[in-house]
Amino acid sequence: MPATDWGWLITPAELSGWILKKTDDLIVLNKPPHVVCHRSRYGPWSSLVGACREYLGDDVLRMPFRLDRETSGVLVLARNKGTGKRLQRAVQFRNFRKTYHAVLAGHLETAVRVTASIGPDVGAEFYSRQTTVEAGGDTAETEFIPIASGGGYTLVKIHPHSGRRHQIRVHAASLGLPLVGDKLYGADPSLMLRFMREGMSHELLERLVLNRHGLHCTQVEFDTDAGTEVFSAPAPEDLTAFVLTHMGWTWK
Repeated sequence: MPATDWGWLITPAELSGWILKKTDDLIVLNKPPHVVCHRSRYGPWSSLVGACREYLGDDVLRMPFRLDRETSGVLVLARNKGTGKRLQRAVQFRNFRKTYHAVLAGHLETAVRVTASIGPDVGAEFYSRQTTVEAGGDTAETEFIPIASGGGYTLVKIHPHSGRRHQIRVHAASLGLPLVGDKLYGADPSLMLRFMREGMSHELLERLVLNRHGLHCTQVEFDTDAGTEVFSAPAPEDLTAFVLTHMGWTWK
């Protein structure tokens, strides 16, 4: 993606390489990290939905769920009202499942299910930071299943059983095992403010080890009137390289 003074632009050739499936009803993509989903003020090619509209020539695309800027993985865009309504209803009524993979900083020995409500981290330096709370907040549940460990890291499969803001990252941090590269929920949340001011400096990258939080959406499933619709994305290159280099394990 061509760099600008504010971020990145998507090129048509890149977008073409991200497409996993394209029909008259929908387009499925393997979203790379650092790509914004929703339209931005920097023009259509600065966001995934804007770039897809330009690439496909569609006036409207509907996004039944989104991924954070640094999160990679499978993303589905509906190309017509009927498909959009079908998928959005599945998400709305929780007939929808997502599977993630992530690299945690630390060792997780056995599978664990975290059930802890999530709410704003009052007094945090960064306004959007969330935390687990004992009273109030939104109920949330996340299942972490270890796959491989090594070098002080653990590759895990994750099943979120609710859809709260930053849920996976908050629950991982509550275990003392934040996602590798997580500026906001890692050991030093002030790194997020430094990143906002300075960008990804060499010193910051040395402390974070990875230039984004290590989270990938591997699979999504919608239970709809058309049956169960499943969409998957392969493991991302940056995380497979990290797992091999830092953990000595091959993730396929």
